[in-house]
Amino acid sequence: METFKIKDDHIQLNQLLKALGWVENGADANNVIDQGLVKVNDETELRKRNKIRIGFKVEFNGNAVSIE
Repeated sequence: METFKIKDDHIQLNQLLKALGWVENGADANNVIDQGLVKVNDETELRKRNKIRIGFKVEFNGNAVSIE
């Protein structure tokens, strides 16, 4: 599992997917979240702007990242 260091106290889920390069753009990020393809802390996440914080785990399309 890779790690991703955030600068502030959180990053929005759709922004994280873009920053990781898991999607090409914001519209793609929103679409995969709407389709229920993204998990946060082992739960399907449908909130595009969910605040992802240190200690969270995000999974999508066979990829997983731990937030630091």
